[in-house]
Amino acid sequence: MQLRKAKLVLILSIFLLIHAGIFGEDSTITLQWNSFPQIKELNGSAQSGDAVFRQYQKEVENARAHVSWAGKPAGRGALEADEFTFYRYTLQNEDFMSLYARCNVGQAAIATLNHLAGPEDIGGVKTILLPSVPGLYISDSPKTDLEKLLASQVNKELDGFAFTIAYDNGSREGFFCIPGGDFNKTLRAFFLNPGKFAFPLKEYTITSHYGSRINPITGNLRVHQGLDLAAPAGTPVYPTREGEIIDEGYDDIYGNYIIIKHDGNWASLYGHLEKILAPLHFSVKSTTIIGRVGSTGQSTGPHLHFE
Repeated sequence: MQLRKAKLVLILSIFLLIHAGIFGEDSTITLQWNSFPQIKELNGSAQSGDAVFRQYQKEVENARAHVSWAGKPAGRGALEADEFTFYRYTLQNEDFMSLYARCNVGQAAIATLNHLAGPEDIGGVKTILLPSVPGLYISDSPKTDLEKLLASQVNKELDGFAFTIAYDNGSREGFFCIPGGDFNKTLRAFFLNPGKFAFPLKEYTITSHYGSRINPITGNLRVHQGLDLAAPAGTPVYPTREGEIIDEGYDDIYGNYIIIKHDGNWASLYGHLEKILAPLHFSVKSTTIIGRVGSTGQSTGPHLHFE
């Protein structure tokens, strides 16, 4: 009875705010951590399972049907109010892969909502927050490289919604959700290989992320294959992880560039360098300075193109 009452209050609040037109990018609502229904076990069996978990599975299934419509995020207004719900679950020795497989809400949704920089981070978490809507949950206070990278991708022209969670300890945290959003290749590389990849600059500002954009030089719509990290000219550039330099030189688009091969069939590229400081076939560590930030090639100012 208490579960149903708490859920109805949450649903009604979100429903009223959506239809009042204030549940969007410029306004937020505050959700209380202790109001989220508690899942006791990740067992949806009709005979011996948890009724709360069965309800959660049903809501995830309904939300998935909307956010995958036409192959793109559906955004606010396309989902019913009761599909924007959150549940709590106290972990019982599950690893990350088994958790997301049972919940079917996606790696990105669970990881971003719970500040997990990698699958192993779940070992240090006692209670996890499970959203009913698959998507990306971008914190207002990013801490890890993964979260900083994710925060750079916030595009509030996309339909989404903002909300604040008030935790039991009195702290509050704001999020912006992009329903149906998912990790791109770069985000997935950082998430699945925590501690192995790092940003190649110590200090940076992400000015352009992976995806479609208007090329600032040509004015054409193209897919930007990496990240642009703005930094002063001459800033040291480091490998994202250890490896071997397999290609370097000059390109009309990338300017002075370096490509490094890493274990696990990974490779990374560093473009627009002012100078190349490491020779071809040189084995590098994460502490090796391989070049310096510049503006060579197709560039509007000092920055590192990283992919």
